[in-house]
Amino acid sequence: MLQTFVTTVYQVFLPISLPVIGGALIKHFKPIDTKPISTLSLYLLSPALIFETLIGADISYGEITDTVLFTVLNMLLLWGIAVGIGKAWSLPAAERSGLTLTALFTNCVNYGLPLVLLAFGQAGLDKASVYVILQIIIVNTLGVYFAARSQFSVKQAALSIFKLPSIYAAVLAVICRTVHVELPQELNQGISMISGAYSSVALFILGAQMVSVRSGKTAYTAAMNKAFYAGLAMRLVISPVASALLLYLLGIQGVLFNVMLVLSSMPAAVNAVILAEQFDAAPKVVTRCILWTTLASFVLLPLMIGWLG
Repeated sequence: MLQTFVTTVYQVFLPISLPVIGGALIKHFKPIDTKPISTLSLYLLSPALIFETLIGADISYGEITDTVLFTVLNMLLLWGIAVGIGKAWSLPAAERSGLTLTALFTNCVNYGLPLVLLAFGQAGLDKASVYVILQIIIVNTLGVYFAARSQFSVKQAALSIFKLPSIYAAVLAVICRTVHVELPQELNQGISMISGAYSSVALFILGAQMVSVRSGKTAYTAAMNKAFYAGLAMRLVISPVASALLLYLLGIQGVLFNVMLVLSSMPAAVNAVILAEQFDAAPKVVTRCILWTTLASFVLLPLMIGWLG
């Protein structure tokens, strides 16, 4: 177990840390507004990533069925728990939206895929791609709704989903696969160049946001602190336990069980920072949750992988 822990830290967290450190250093020495950068990520880089992922995914019908069922049920379960906590603690709308983003969306792309490949090999990575594709679609559709509803009415928030190019990128990819359209190599290369920038930009934004969180310039209200501790509980305790029980009830076993459990137990998603900042859904709370759930995952996830064997 100690060897797995050390290897995971060296092979996964070292490369991930570089763009985060870069964003933190630039924010510290040259204060920047990250909102235009988050706009770039949300409206250009993310659609390219969705399109490229869906076009190249090698998945079977059985894996799709099991993964879709688990993803939808798990999302509804965690959403219900988050809503319940938000109401019980009388959290303001922005903090409720931030808690929902933290509870539902995990860092399964930038962090989860390398971790799954290390722990479960190529077979695990193939199964992980199904979950990751669904998360990319959901975070750019329902994620936008959960973030935007703190700022707009329910109707306006729902309509905001269709103002994003990500949903159209997903539809276009499905159509291309269905009718067996092969894009020119030059076009594929261009899309790959854009999508390849997504992870670095998202992690850069995270690093810059972490500096803001740790700078002490933000006064945290009682509601913000409640939302933060609720987010920690959701990501570190409630989500792994709920996911394991749901996987067991669905009869999912073997490598798929292990992969789904690890991915659903990842720290809060970097994407949540982009959405929270874009739609003012308590971005300081979300970033604080991402920081501490990520730090905690350095210990908890290797222990989980060791337990799964």
